[in-house]
Amino acid sequence: MALKESEAIVLRTYPLREADLLVTLFTRLEGKVHGVARSAKKSKKRFGGALEPLTYVKAYYEDRERQELARLDSCEVLESPLATTVTYPRAVALAHVAEVLDELLPEREANDAAFRLALSALMALRGSDVWMPVTYFELWITRLMGYLPDFSECIACGHRLNGDRAYFHALADGLMCIDDKRLASSEMSAESRMLAAQMFRAPVESFATVAWPKGRAADLRKYLVQTLQRHVEKKLLTAGMLEKI
Repeated sequence: MALKESEAIVLRTYPLREADLLVTLFTRLEGKVHGVARSAKKSKKRFGGALEPLTYVKAYYEDRERQELARLDSCEVLESPLATTVTYPRAVALAHVAEVLDELLPEREANDAAFRLALSALMALRGSDVWMPVTYFELWITRLMGYLPDFSECIACGHRLNGDRAYFHALADGLMCIDDKRLASSEMSAESRMLAAQMFRAPVESFATVAWPKGRAADLRKYLVQTLQRHVEKKLLTAGMLEKI
């Protein structure tokens, strides 16, 4: 069978036997693909540096008859996160993007919008500031997966929130007005809702010069993480790691 060629983003690698690696790729051609990279730990020519998480590569692979795993022949690095200094916050943010994509993406289902989002997040995470790229990525991936409701109205009564106070709950899919909020709800500020609206209208690069400390839109990120975790039905390990930074 002829080799397939596709742009791809490395999501995860696992040791397999002495020198092989089990690799999860997010390919532009076919979506998420699992494959085996034979002798990857030894072959610098075919894989040298290309299988680090969130490396943007050109991947060459083939599907084998009656085999669930593809055979990964080689990878060519197009953009590496190791090309710039990897601080601990940046390493955790990159791991978070990889974990979210791995948990959300179905097998062998191309999603060009999600692929372009992942690439933009990778480029935005070149620097030391992580909170804006993480916020942008979480917001857009939640929307692309169809999990993000309209922030402009209460999910209980339909009241238009506009600049009114709005609340969310870990077990609810949207925002609630002050009259319908549940016990143990958290508030989402009008500023965070405004930032979300701005992010839907502009590319991530347009926010690169904006000061974005951890506290900015923290309530929005909390809502997005709760929503994603509810849909994948598990805790995102890297989300907890980000909160401890």
